[in-house]
Amino acid sequence: MAGRKRRKQKFLASAEIVDDSDERMSTEERKENLESKAWCDLPVELIEQILSKLKLEDNIRSSAVCKSWHRAAVSVRVVSQSPWLMYFPRYGDMYDFYDPTQCKTCSLYLPELCGSRVCYSKDGWLLLCQLNTNCLFFFNPFTREKIKLPVPRFELKYQIVAFSCAPTSTSTSCVVFTLKHSNPSIVVISTCQLGAEEWVTVNHQNRLPFVSSIWNKIVFCNGCFYCLSLFGWIGVYNPLECFWNVLSVPPPRCPDSFLNKNWWKGLFMAEHNGEILVIYTCCSENPIVFKLVQSETAWEEMKTLHGMTLFASFLSSHSKVDLPGIMRNNVYFSKVRFFGKRCISYSVNDNRYYPRKQGHDWGELDPFELIWIEPPHNALSLI
Repeated sequence: MAGRKRRKQKFLASAEIVDDSDERMSTEERKENLESKAWCDLPVELIEQILSKLKLEDNIRSSAVCKSWHRAAVSVRVVSQSPWLMYFPRYGDMYDFYDPTQCKTCSLYLPELCGSRVCYSKDGWLLLCQLNTNCLFFFNPFTREKIKLPVPRFELKYQIVAFSCAPTSTSTSCVVFTLKHSNPSIVVISTCQLGAEEWVTVNHQNRLPFVSSIWNKIVFCNGCFYCLSLFGWIGVYNPLECFWNVLSVPPPRCPDSFLNKNWWKGLFMAEHNGEILVIYTCCSENPIVFKLVQSETAWEEMKTLHGMTLFASFLSSHSKVDLPGIMRNNVYFSKVRFFGKRCISYSVNDNRYYPRKQGHDWGELDPFELIWIEPPHNALSLI
């Protein structure tokens, strides 16, 4: 009897331990479920704001938390490198570079650029002109590489110049391009292929009037140079076929308020995936972005940028995708406020400038002092 009683007491004691263990486990599971549910229930905007600050590897790790975090992490995942805004000082050889992603500025000592004026920027390279000698040269501020071009026989001071690709490109040959009009019906186009000993200059007849000036915009797209005239007409030059044509596309329609003082300084053009984009700005109105339709027969106003980010400066503009979520569907201009800590941008989604109530008279800026440039991914290690 005594043995049976001891076995019964032992069995009851073990049952109580199991019950207590089960209760503790269920409590812990409930806590974990509540914590998991709390993380999942955070507002999407807050999750995106947090994840947009993470490095790429941390972003990937955080995407494994749950489905909502995965969607948010992918939406703000940074794959592309944002262009930097480069400042050309009036005096001295220290050049500042502003990174809009980090809202930080760094400096480089570049005595090689003394006495030169910037003409264009593409693929991380600058095209510059020595005004006193009329010499053109390529320069990469991150690697300090310098490539000289033949001295042209025409004056470059009042002409806009562009190039097709990086001079170090192995997939295609780099072509430098400039134009001016001798009269509204004739355009003089000069080109220089990298490695050539001299420039080639040819007169081309205009089918439609085209007036060139230092205020023109040029981008290279689909194997051709697209030139936006001061009054909104588009000229296209194919360097392989040596063919020039002015498109019979009427200029984009903007409100009369856009034609105010210095309005031509607030006009920008960029290229994205084979499409031509034009940005019109006005100090009293929100910017308008137009896209040249594929048939090249009309301009279409863009109500959304479809996740793209535009970086607009007077001499050259750029487009990027896969930037932090907070930067998408925005136009970043070559203006920085609050002691170099905030770049002026316009949100297409919100229909407003950031920061609000800032001056947007582009006429107050020297167009040759600021330009967007695409840095390499290891840019910080080179500075």
